[in-house]
Amino acid sequence: MPLEGTIGNITFYKSKAGYLAKQKTSISGDRIATDPAFERTRENGAEFGRAGKAGKLLRTAFRALLLNAGDSYVASRLTSEMVKVLRADATNKRGQRNVIDGEAELLQGFEFNINGTLGSTFYAPFAAAIDRVAGKTTVSIPSFIPINMVAAPVGATHFRVMMSGAEVDFEAKTFVSGSAMSEQLALDSTPTQVMTLSVDVTANSTKPLFIALGIEFFQEVNDGLYNLKNGSYNALALVMVSGTPDAAPPPPGP
Repeated sequence: MPLEGTIGNITFYKSKAGYLAKQKTSISGDRIATDPAFERTRENGAEFGRAGKAGKLLRTAFRALLLNAGDSYVASRLTSEMVKVLRADATNKRGQRNVIDGEAELLQGFEFNINGTLGSTFYAPFAAAIDRVAGKTTVSIPSFIPINMVAAPVGATHFRVMMSGAEVDFEAKTFVSGSAMSEQLALDSTPTQVMTLSVDVTANSTKPLFIALGIEFFQEVNDGLYNLKNGSYNALALVMVSGTPDAAPPPPGP
């Protein structure tokens, strides 16, 4: 119902998802923060907040590509996936679990734009690789025919493949990232050249490493190419994730 305001103990409000309603609660914030009965609530809240910060840091690492390839709910969707990563932490106690000791690999396959996923837009085969020792993230794409392998929006005449590699330190809240892109290619039947897109990160890093692959579209007008910025088609997804590597075993004794 298109209502806004409060009736009794029900508050009606408008959100991106439409008109919603929520019930008021008589439980104070002080009680939730101190009452032993709400210990589980506090633990869940602490981990949810940690997951939200981790998701924001990861989004920031890929911000250059996300500007034209992210949906309105990417923050909340990524936070939900980060919660799963935290819950996979078998080292720390409930309420203290974190991304570093969790399973960052669970994020592989995450789509930053649920309205235009990479899997439903870019059909060409590709291979992603992470060389942790050399500090190199790479995506290799064999030659393909664009008109057969790219689902383009109406009006698009050209496209560009883009990738980003990132090393994320969730504890220090820092990252090292970069991006690489193909040329703007025509959406026709001309086979593309073999593509090798790579980004360097820290060699021998012990932090989680990520590769994102995406595609964006352009329209040619009077010999100029203009980015469509069409959120329904520009896609970006995590195609490879390497979490915290296992510690090296101690050297054998004498």
